[in-house]
Amino acid sequence: MQVQNSLSDYLPIFFMFVVAVGFIVVTMLATHWIGPKKKTEKKLESFECGIESQGNARIPFSVKYFLVAILFVLFDVEVIFMYPWAVNFKELGLTGLIEMFSFMAILLTGFFYIIKKGALNWE
Repeated sequence: MQVQNSLSDYLPIFFMFVVAVGFIVVTMLATHWIGPKKKTEKKLESFECGIESQGNARIPFSVKYFLVAILFVLFDVEVIFMYPWAVNFKELGLTGLIEMFSFMAILLTGFFYIIKKGALNWE
């Protein structure tokens, strides 16, 4: 039996999209019209935790910091893929187990590679 989707099936999604975009536009315009317009030197001054700013804010960060951050996000996202597998563990059977072990082997190979290259050393 073939199920055909009509245009009316997508109407709620289109309506939600219009409401979301409308909310964003109305909020942006309202804050622009209602918000303060007077820019003083005190308001434009940078403020951080009540401590006076010292020096230039454009000091370069170590590349190691960004590398560790990117690697964290990479491995964190890959671990998220394990959750659906754990939820459907019984339904996937032996094939799912083999596929997950393959995925874990590739993941661990990449992890050992970055350790061997010294990407996580802070020297």
